[in-house]
Amino acid sequence: MGSTFMGLETSKRGLSAQQSGLYTTGHNISNANTIGYSRQTVNLKPTNGFPGAGMNAPQIPGYLGTGSTAGSIQRVRDQFIDNQFRQETTKLGYWGSRTEAIGQLEGILKEPSTYGIDTAFNDFFKALQDLSASPENSAARQVAIEKAKTLAESFNYTNKQLTEVQENLKNQINVETKNVNSILKQIAQLNDQIANSEPNGYLPNDLYDERDILVDQLSQYLPITIKKEGNGGNSKEAAEGTYNIFLKLADGSEVQLVNKREAATLTPQTTTVDAGGNLVDSNFDESKTFTPFSQFNIVMGSGGGTGATVNMSQLNKGSGILQGIVESYGYVNKNTAGTAISAVDGVFSDKLAELDQLADEFAKEFNKIHKTGYTLEKKDANGVVIDASVQGGDFFVGNGAGGIKVSDGILKDFNKFAVSSAANEVGNGKIAIELSNLKTKALAGLNNASAQTFFQSMIGDVGVMGEQATRMFKNSSSLQLSISNNRASVSSVSLDEEMTNMIMYQQAYNASARMLTVMDETLEKIINGMGRVGL
Repeated sequence: MGSTFMGLETSKRGLSAQQSGLYTTGHNISNANTIGYSRQTVNLKPTNGFPGAGMNAPQIPGYLGTGSTAGSIQRVRDQFIDNQFRQETTKLGYWGSRTEAIGQLEGILKEPSTYGIDTAFNDFFKALQDLSASPENSAARQVAIEKAKTLAESFNYTNKQLTEVQENLKNQINVETKNVNSILKQIAQLNDQIANSEPNGYLPNDLYDERDILVDQLSQYLPITIKKEGNGGNSKEAAEGTYNIFLKLADGSEVQLVNKREAATLTPQTTTVDAGGNLVDSNFDESKTFTPFSQFNIVMGSGGGTGATVNMSQLNKGSGILQGIVESYGYVNKNTAGTAISAVDGVFSDKLAELDQLADEFAKEFNKIHKTGYTLEKKDANGVVIDASVQGGDFFVGNGAGGIKVSDGILKDFNKFAVSSAANEVGNGKIAIELSNLKTKALAGLNNASAQTFFQSMIGDVGVMGEQATRMFKNSSSLQLSISNNRASVSSVSLDEEMTNMIMYQQAYNASARMLTVMDETLEKIINGMGRVGL
């Protein structure tokens, strides 16, 4: 016969188990609005039945239940959905950073505009046409030269703005890399705390959530994979263990970023060319000089060393914020062996190079024609020739869009603007006509396009890139939102569901308490009522 007191223990266990459920429900409700919190559930299980196996076990009809206990308190997560969310977050990070950078580029090269390069070209060519009708007119010469000056200044200003944004992107690479290093360090620290807790039989669910929030943040910057490693000891089956995190490359290989309690450090590097024409990699600096991105150095722990290197060609398209910023800034395209396979690529570096090409080729062709013309003869008040009509020199000087300007000699003396096809022909403006025809003349150095057409194709290219980036950003946002909603349906706290659980645990707790009262009354009868027959 079993102990009379067994019923008390069974009911007491029921009270304790339902109490654990109520506490967990209260914890869920308290964190209903906590970002990244995963709802928790109590895994109740029956305790071992009576009697246990053995030769001395009493012969009874079967096992008697001895109550229940909270086997574990486990958070509710779906690893498959988590992986989907992080993969889409990586793409969203890439297209978000690319959309932002191209948006700034579109703002600078916005056409048509009142003061842009395209308008400056139109105004200059119109002034040349007006000058061709009256080349002896000092006012017409002055207007044409002022329009030329405005065109050069438009090149200068646009180049300056593009360079400043490019420099900001360079600083952003440094800042975002530091953010990545901070996240990796925090994940390693959480791995340490979790590794100290799990072997004691605990499930540190809130630490798991904190670590997953950091992993979600990391997935914005880089494509990552996670491999779990158990912590041994008395770890429960539901224990999630240590996260070992890897950077996933395009060829399927991986570079480790977190190894248990140790985190890697990423260092961005740029490439310069030494006197021998060799590529030399060095750390990013804060100088204003553009040096294209080369690779990330990845060193595990604080011991230093060379570690692994990762360049842009080793990553798939859409590999996070860092790739998006680097591709906007400018980088040297390398093969897996680290050898340069092309010149500098990148949104801003490409457009700056094209702008330099446009300025140089236009100035070169303009100067070439200008040198075939003749200046206006200059006489003093007595009709004595001071400056004879001679062939012109360079009208534009300087290199690239940032350096182009009108020659100081022409700015000081408008008569040196050589627009006549012959000497001493005051009304001859044939060279001015030829210069104005550059509006439509195909130039070999501009891919057989005219200067204006080349610039307009630049604008069109930026528009296409911007449209693609915006479209892909919206698509990624939509997909990530859908996956996020799926994840929320699994892991987030539903107040309706928690209220139902609260009532369920409360009723079970009340029933166990009532059962305890019944057992108390039974024992009262046995202790105080037995042996008193007839009284």
